[in-house]
Order: sequence, then structure tokens, then C-alpha cells
Amino acid sequence: MTKIIQGQYVDIQNRKIFPAEISIENGKITKIEEKQHNVKSFLLPGFIDAHIHIESSMLVPTEFARLAVIHGTVATVSDPHEIANVLGKEGVRFMIENGKESPLKFNFGAPSCVPATSFETSGAIIDSEAIKDLLALPEIKYLAEMMNYPGVIFKDEEVLKKIAWAKHFQKPVDGHAPGLRGDDAKKYAEAGISTDHECYTAEEAAEKLGLGMKVIIREGSAAKNFEALIGLLPEHYKNMMFCSDDKHPDDLILGHINQLCARAVAKGIDVFKVLKVACINPVNHYNLEVGQLRIDDPADFIVVNDLTSFEVLQTYISGKLVAENGNSHIKSSAFEKPNNFNTSSKNPEDFKIKAAGDIIKVIEALDGELITNKIQQKALEKKGELISDIEQDILKITVVNRYEDKAPAVAFIKNFGLKKGAIASSVAHDSHNIIAVGTSDEEICNAVNLIIENKGGICSVNENDQKVLPLPIAGIISDKDGWETGKLYQEIDKMAKELGSTLKAPFMTLSFMALLVIPDLKLSDKGLFSGKKFDFVDLQKI
Repeated sequence: MTKIIQGQYVDIQNRKIFPAEISIENGKITKIEEKQHNVKSFLLPGFIDAHIHIESSMLVPTEFARLAVIHGTVATVSDPHEIANVLGKEGVRFMIENGKESPLKFNFGAPSCVPATSFETSGAIIDSEAIKDLLALPEIKYLAEMMNYPGVIFKDEEVLKKIAWAKHFQKPVDGHAPGLRGDDAKKYAEAGISTDHECYTAEEAAEKLGLGMKVIIREGSAAKNFEALIGLLPEHYKNMMFCSDDKHPDDLILGHINQLCARAVAKGIDVFKVLKVACINPVNHYNLEVGQLRIDDPADFIVVNDLTSFEVLQTYISGKLVAENGNSHIKSSAFEKPNNFNTSSKNPEDFKIKAAGDIIKVIEALDGELITNKIQQKALEKKGELISDIEQDILKITVVNRYEDKAPAVAFIKNFGLKKGAIASSVAHDSHNIIAVGTSDEEICNAVNLIIENKGGICSVNENDQKVLPLPIAGIISDKDGWETGKLYQEIDKMAKELGSTLKAPFMTLSFMALLVIPDLKLSDKGLFSGKKFDFVDLQKI
């Protein structure tokens, strides 16, 4: 049976818009005919998130899909390294199989850095032989972000083997090299790294474009680089894409790649260039089986109200209507709940630090950025111990090994702004140990133990109240639907702000404070770490 859809056809390749009628049979487009009619809505290819960790939405792929299709997303390029750091290849297989239960086209990569570094404890290791096995799978479309850029530059044998296997299977290699410039960036690109989503200045992005890399403009729940990079799009639109990287459920409820298109067009950027970035470039770069609204393509397309707000009226995937007027037609499906959580409850004494000097190194968190600064501050001391200095906003931060019983690593952080209580999470990139920030050892301990009790989650606590969102799948993913998860997340986020946090997304920012591959100062379960030196540093030795 032939399905007919009318509207104003947006021909991105030929830069034309005309009234048309699209014929669909067996999930494919069979005809596109210019035809006069009174339908004012626009027909265009569906949006693609060119780099995202589905796990950061705290949803399984099928639940992520239910929200994403409402906003016109038909496909993602998804790096499952979050769950891989917890469960290894088993976690990757879980994501692939769950994704198959949904019409949304998930395109997974082989996680290249599990663990991300040798300076932290993860739940699994994916070596070059495991990478070979994964890349051989048809469901695996690329080698996911190569965060170990020192390994690339200095020709680490294991790193180069992983890249070589990607070349063997003729699959692209994603990059991750924040701030990398000059000769080092040149070596990185020449090794075969094809993209970077970590550029945080226009100058850095322009340099990498000049080296032949594709630059992906990222706008997620924590890292927001759209404003810094969007000025490059008019000239470099053939070599750019859009992504969210990490998108929390409350943000996903509100919008996705459609929001970036609206913002770009509002800046006066040519709509055809914007849509090439949002809909076409990822398909070509990653060789995706996603339709581009052409004859014989899969019928993956959207109907939008206009080309300014990009309000999505309908989303079709393989010819099936999967969302309409803000309602998802995708149903929830059953799934297993694999996990890896093996630590016991802690005591407040575990988080104490003996004073050994007046000055300490402090992590300075930056709102909307993954990078941090290293600053030096006078320590607040009480009875020979270092404590949180609430007045100066220098709070204790801890990372607790969740895979075995070990002493917590404890340091200090600025800009979380808590005046009381604590917040904690087992979403802590990339190894997903427990991370917490708080105003006292007792509150930190309470928050950490609440996460342990639930075998994963995020929480806000104070002496009178506690709120927790359990994450029983790998300790990083909810077993609830997207709307319920988003609502619970909003409540916990609100409580964190009531405790004093001034960050736009305190839990998203918190989750990156253990990400050692992004400079400068971070904390792993093994200690305080400098991303610039790529080694541990002493908290109190200046």
C-alpha cells in the first residue's frame, strides 16, 4: 500500500523548496513529485545527533528514542563507552540489542578507551582484540572517540592497533582532543582521527578543520560550545555536524538537534547550510543507513511547521509515523538490568584529610565547560583536619571506588556553591565510580551511602531530607520511562540548587569532575590528577 505525504519539499542538495507529494512503499521513498497543493508545512530529512552517549540521558535506548523522535531525531551516532566502562563488551551488546527494539536508528561505535586512563579503576577493559571483535560487527559503525590523544601522539602500540583495526574495517575514527593545537594536533589528525567534538574556541576548531578533521558543534547539558563555534558554520558547513554529547533527561524532554537548527537560523545563517550540518553530513561521514529524503532512500524524514522554529509536527522512520504533535508512538519494551556494584557502606571518618600545610590545590569547576582550572587556596583547618570552607565555596569532593572496597579519594572543589548538605552520583565519566561534593564529612558520607544502597543513582541530601533517582542498570541508567526519569531528575536538581548550587546543571558538571582526559585538575578514585601533566599531583604539596 502506498502512503502519500504532501508538503513543501526542502531539497537541501539543490537548495530549492517546492510543493511536492512523496510516495512511500515498504518503508522506502518511491516518488517525489512536484505538485501544487495547500499544505504549508515543510518536509525535510530527519535530524541526527552526530555524537552522543545515550547512557547520559539515564535512559535505555528504547526510552531515549521515545523522547528524541518527538523533536525530529531519526538517528544517533552513539558511543556506548559509559556502559562499556562498567560492563565491557556485555554493556555494548546490551545497548545494541535494546536499540533494535526501537525504530530510531542507533549507530553505535566501538569504545576506544576503556578504561579511559590507567589512573582510575573501571569495571572492564576493552583491548585491541576486543576492539577488533566489535568493529567486525555490522552494528558497529566506527571507532568511538579516541580520548587517549597522548597515546596517539606518542605512538602507543595498543592505541595504534585500535586505529589500525578501524582502518582495516574501513570505519572512521572519532576524536577527542580538547585544546590540542599545533604539531600535536597535526600528528593526531595524521594518525587517522577524523572528527573532534571537544573544540571550545573558534581558533582551535578552525585549526582542526584546516587539518582535514570534521568539527562537531556540541551543545549538551553541561558542555556548551555552540556560541563559540557557530560562526564557523557558514564557511565550513560541509565539514561540520551537530551533537549533544551528553543530554540529561529533563533537557531531552524540551528539545534536541532541532533547537540548534533554530538557534543557527536565528543568527541569519543560511537554512540549507544548517540542514546539511544537521541532517546530511553525519550520514555521509559515518556511512549510515539513514534516508536523506531521496527516491529509493529509507523514508526517514520529518514534517516541520516552519524553517525558523523547527517545531516538529511529525517524524517518520522507515515510513512509519513514530511521533506526532509532541506525542511519541514508540512503546516501552521490557529489558534486563545488568549491573556491577561491589562496594560496602562508608563512614564519615573515611572522608577526613589530615592537614599538612596552609595552601591546597583546588579544582575550579567552570559552568558549561568540561575543562577545569587548577587554583591554589588557603585551606580551612579544624583540629588538625582540612574541612569544607562554605564561606569561600571551597568544598570537599570525593570519588569512591564502586567496584571494590578501597579508601575514598578526597580533594577540594570551587564553584559548586552548596551552603548545606551534599550531592552524589554514580554517573562519573568515564569509569563511573561514586562522586560526591558536600559541606561536611557526615553529609558526604550520607550521600555516598545512599548511592551504594541503591547500587547506583543520583541524589541530593541534607540533615532533614533526601531525594534519590535510582539507576539500577550499570549504575548509570534508570529502569523508568523518560518522562518519569526526567521528572525525578528535575526534583533532585532543584534540591541541589536549593542547597545552594549556582551551576546550571550541577549533576552534569559533577559527572565530569572525574574525567581525567579533560584538563586540568580532576579527581579519580586513586587521587588528584593533572590533565596537563597527565599524572597525579599532591593536594597539599605546592
